[in-house]
Amino acid sequence: MLVAAAVCPCPPLLVPEVATGAAPELDAARAACSDALGVLAAARPDLLVVVGPAEQPARGPHPQGAPGSFRGFGVDLDVRLGAATDVVPERELPPSLAVAAWLLERTGWADAPIEGLGVGEPLAPERCVEAGRSLAARAARVALLVMGDGSACRTVKAPGYLDERAAPFDAEAARALGAADLAAVRALDAELAYELKASGRAPWQVLAGAAEGAGLGGALLYDDAPYGVGYLVASWS
Repeated sequence: MLVAAAVCPCPPLLVPEVATGAAPELDAARAACSDALGVLAAARPDLLVVVGPAEQPARGPHPQGAPGSFRGFGVDLDVRLGAATDVVPERELPPSLAVAAWLLERTGWADAPIEGLGVGEPLAPERCVEAGRSLAARAARVALLVMGDGSACRTVKAPGYLDERAAPFDAEAARALGAADLAAVRALDAELAYELKASGRAPWQVLAGAAEGAGLGGALLYDDAPYGVGYLVASWS
């Protein structure tokens, strides 16, 4: 059963070495992520699953110890998803899970075994919910670290340029995640999310499936759109 969850954005710019001179602009987001991860640790889970958007071939499960790096962003920085194991990973973490691994290393996570799951953007809401249910059944006490961004269309300088639908979409996502409103998270429009380049839609809906019957409450810890991209941090417990 799901006992806690943290929702965090996944831009590589969260990593100060990647952001370089712009690093202070996301200090508040980093602090909120640390607070959300603290909620996960306090729940004392038997298993932590990190869920985030991924492109092929990085979709699907990633074992504990899977490596990731930020070399694709011009930074010689390596990360690992939890402690190394005897399992030899077949592939690197997608960027979203590499950011998660960095967050976990930064907070010194060592509380439970860790696994990763890369989710494809096209995954239909009902399949996301089914995947979440399966994750929640993996152990008696499961926690999720859910990575994903809101729309990328909040300003004319945003990656997706300005779309007037972006702010209302992000506002509803923030409300739903902050209230742990499972029905509202499941109801987020997959086609609109795709058009707004909102990478968090599918991972958030995996969370909604995992949280069914768990009776968790939510708290919104951060809601802003630096660089024209919606970044949300929430905790469920």
